[in-house]
Amino acid sequence: MATKEKNVWILLLFILSGLVIGGLLGEFAKDISFLSWLSYGQSFGLSNPIELDLSVVKITFGLMVNINIASIVGLLIAIFVYRKI
Repeated sequence: MATKEKNVWILLLFILSGLVIGGLLGEFAKDISFLSWLSYGQSFGLSNPIELDLSVVKITFGLMVNINIASIVGLLIAIFVYRKI
């Protein structure tokens, strides 16, 4: 009996693509009056990057996450599509 295995990497690809496409749609929708609610969101992360100076190598760590309503909708659609495949 063959079972249908789902790959975690495909799920991550779907989630990332849903977040990115949803975020882009939210940014495009902020200028349209009846869709401006899709661009409402929050940013969090390291506003000032952390630097590690080892005299030979200088490494900078930083991460900012911008989440809006459209990216959450994109995430939910991506998970729904993944479950249907």
